[in-house]
Amino acid sequence: MPTDINVGYVPLLASLNGQIIARHASPDLAGHWIPRIVSGEALFCIALTEPRGGSDAANLVLSARRDGNSYVLRGEKSSISMADQADAAVVFARTGTPESGARGVSAFLVPMDTPGVSTTRFNDLGSHAIGRGSIFFDDARIPVENRLAEEGLGFVQVMQGFDYSRALIGLQCCAAAQASLDESWAYVQERQAFGAPIAQYQGVTFPLAEGEGLIAATRQLCYHTLRLRDEGMPHTAEAAMCKWLGPKTAVEVIHQCLLTHGHYGWSLDLPHQQRLRDVMGLEIGDGTAQVMKLIVARERAGKVAVQYAARS
Repeated sequence: MPTDINVGYVPLLASLNGQIIARHASPDLAGHWIPRIVSGEALFCIALTEPRGGSDAANLVLSARRDGNSYVLRGEKSSISMADQADAAVVFARTGTPESGARGVSAFLVPMDTPGVSTTRFNDLGSHAIGRGSIFFDDARIPVENRLAEEGLGFVQVMQGFDYSRALIGLQCCAAAQASLDESWAYVQERQAFGAPIAQYQGVTFPLAEGEGLIAATRQLCYHTLRLRDEGMPHTAEAAMCKWLGPKTAVEVIHQCLLTHGHYGWSLDLPHQQRLRDVMGLEIGDGTAQVMKLIVARERAGKVAVQYAARS
């Protein structure tokens, strides 16, 4: 069966959200959800992006108003992976003033069967198994106990988990590209042209050899990032590198593999076209390449890099 990176997205979301809940939820809340996540009984999505801006995540509009022992959520999240399949969501909402920026954002665990929560599904180019859509919160009421981390610090504290998922996304992309490379090497040894396997032509094999090197290097970057994380060392810049380099490299390599198969590669019967579409989506979702490079610049040059970017 052809490799499908959509399958890998399920444990990626489980790892990311499970880690967030384990670190920031109350013991009772964590005790209810984490066993269900680990066993595969519950699927989680993470609801951060909004219609007015994807990468400007600190300036959220969706509001969470405190009302006694509850919060009342009102607004919309957009471009949320698994929006219409998840059993619960980690939702970022504004509890402070708009001027408070990231310091006015809190995180909540919201069961998707909560009254006032509804979803739609987008008609996307790829990642059909996972899907993407909007989540609407029409005065959805959740208990105060479902808040993750302290009020106003959800964005600052919870977002640290994204360094982990960005390294995993890089590995996802490497896996998809490696599968296409493996299939292409087998194909060029079997395919005959001018009385011999096309593997004898450097014009055929050199692009695949280059792909092997690029994917191997990207994979090692992801492993290096995870090692830094395991050792408790800073790895935000490295994680951002994984996120922009992994999808970009995988798209280029899978594209070359598709071309290597000639007119067969253009067929929907082969998996290269699906992998190409799925990996292209990861060039956008979970942080664009431009934002990832801005993170690297900020980590290396400090806040001056962000200020310069804002002025330009």
